[in-house]
Amino acid sequence: MTSKLPHLFSPIRIRGLEIRNRILSTGHDTTLISGGVPNDALVAYHEARAKGGAGLIVVQAAGVHESAKYTSHVLMASEASVPGYRRLAEAIHRHGCKVFGQLFHPGREIMESQDGTMPVAYAPSAVPNDRFHVMPRPMTKAMIDEVVRGYGDSAARLRGAGLDGLEIVASHGYLPAQFLNPRVNLRTDEYGGSLENRLRFLKEVIAAIRAQVDDATVVGLRISGDEKDPDGLQESETLQAIVALDGLLDYVNVIAGSSASLGAAVHIVPPMAIANAYVAPFAAAVKAKVKAAVFVAGRINQPQDGEKVIASGQADMVGMTRAMICDPEMPEKAQSGRLDDVRACIACNQACIGHFHMGYPISCIQHPETGRELTYGTLTKATTRKKVMVVGGGPGGMKAAAIAAERGHDVTLYEASERLGGQTVLAQALPGRAEFGGIVTNLSREMELAGARVVLRQRVTREFIEREKPDAVIIATGAKPRAAEIEGLETGHVVNAWQVIRNEVNVGPSVVIADWRCDWIGLGVAEMLARQGCRVRLCVDGYMAGQRIHQYVRDHWVGQLHKLGVEIVPYARIYGVDGNTVYFQHATSGEPIVFEEVDTLVASLGHHRATELEDELAGWAGEVHLIGDCVTPRTAEEAVLEGLKVAAAL
Repeated sequence: MTSKLPHLFSPIRIRGLEIRNRILSTGHDTTLISGGVPNDALVAYHEARAKGGAGLIVVQAAGVHESAKYTSHVLMASEASVPGYRRLAEAIHRHGCKVFGQLFHPGREIMESQDGTMPVAYAPSAVPNDRFHVMPRPMTKAMIDEVVRGYGDSAARLRGAGLDGLEIVASHGYLPAQFLNPRVNLRTDEYGGSLENRLRFLKEVIAAIRAQVDDATVVGLRISGDEKDPDGLQESETLQAIVALDGLLDYVNVIAGSSASLGAAVHIVPPMAIANAYVAPFAAAVKAKVKAAVFVAGRINQPQDGEKVIASGQADMVGMTRAMICDPEMPEKAQSGRLDDVRACIACNQACIGHFHMGYPISCIQHPETGRELTYGTLTKATTRKKVMVVGGGPGGMKAAAIAAERGHDVTLYEASERLGGQTVLAQALPGRAEFGGIVTNLSREMELAGARVVLRQRVTREFIEREKPDAVIIATGAKPRAAEIEGLETGHVVNAWQVIRNEVNVGPSVVIADWRCDWIGLGVAEMLARQGCRVRLCVDGYMAGQRIHQYVRDHWVGQLHKLGVEIVPYARIYGVDGNTVYFQHATSGEPIVFEEVDTLVASLGHHRATELEDELAGWAGEVHLIGDCVTPRTAEEAVLEGLKVAAAL
């Protein structure tokens, strides 16, 4: 069969190693390790992507020295890790996929304490970062030598475990990049000053690795072209360094961003508001200057996008990491022409990098099987076929219907409105959030492929259920906006966020938003109204706007609101309204916060679960399960996961 994506699925040879296609899973932390070494969960996670058709998997960053422990759950390239790496390599190779390991030192980019005390961070010079507010200790020559040896020794261990190659992590402002950066490296010895001196650390690392591995071992470098930080590496500086290293490396893997500041860190895992394949032009600039192979990542989440990058000659391989977190079978589906079956990543960041920042194992809000491969990686067919009724067409109900039907049950999903999606329909209507609607497209296709029926415009009652006689009912009826129960409600123009998003109400030119939930709704409505020309004040009942959503999504969004002139007021608890005056109470001091000349108060105060059907079915003898917001209001992630769990157990 001839692929519709011939460039993406052409093989590539690097230093004699043949990789079957151009699809790369870049190194990313999974929080799936145990005691600093690979475990069964990590092996199962990567094996699913190898089985799904990835060409190359780069395993997450592994510390090369004790001072590299930047989190409490970092993987270490220690002697103890070798058996786990060997099992990992064997599992990936079993499916025709190649595997590299990342060699890592964060330098000053220490995220958290190890045991309640913050470890000492080391860097070329005592230049702090802005994100973690860490002041590092300058590395002595003796320590530099020790860390360089650590790279070499770590390389020998990983290669000895059967990995095909090694990748030095110089991306995102980590230690090698700190040596390269003249604004971070202020040394006056042989490691600082000129470009030649600033390159010395990396050249010594490459030499130490080459000295410890055989000639067939692939050695590459991951580096940010533009660190997107005022004090970070600029594209011209990075390109100059890459060109100077050409001939020492087999490939260069380019990305953007830095861990050193809030705005730059957004680009470590860019959210949906950032353009697709936006790093590819820099990759093309690198490719025009070097003989080494060039890899690129950065919002390449569809196989068609990957094909364009490779076909245009911008890069030799494309990092599609989140695409395979969301759909491990994406490469195989794309190669066989089943593009409509690909579950496209929506770059929400909630359960992938979001879980990492909370210290939880990696997953995906659309595909909660990710990170849970040992539990849900292989679904078993149902022993008894049941007639299953799913009530509610939001993400949770759709997932439940798809999984139940896939397991062999007779499934019908009923949705009271004229379209599927639930609150997703609201989310995708906000500025820059259209991609979130992909979850509906993807789950609709999964239901279709599994054979679940969908009936729209059908409200389900107990009488309807008794007439249809299902064996099991899954209630996924969601939630409704929580009303503003405040003093003076009748005197002001008070509407809720759902009404604003649906364009059901007229909003005046001066708006105050009372945001209790501190999630995407308040931020999104603020941006929507600001873009419509309103003066917007976003009052959040918490310490920051968006505190409940992933930090990269939040930080980028808050930056957009700042550009639009939105005033954000934290610690603001809604108290009351009096005509065109709105009253808040400071959450900690208790003092009043007063806004005058307000045309509209928008209430974004969370939700109440929809209980009607649950209440109606009290005493009904059949099998009833509740999932999602009708259990208690949370997010799409919990709804989809509960849909999976319930349907997998039917």
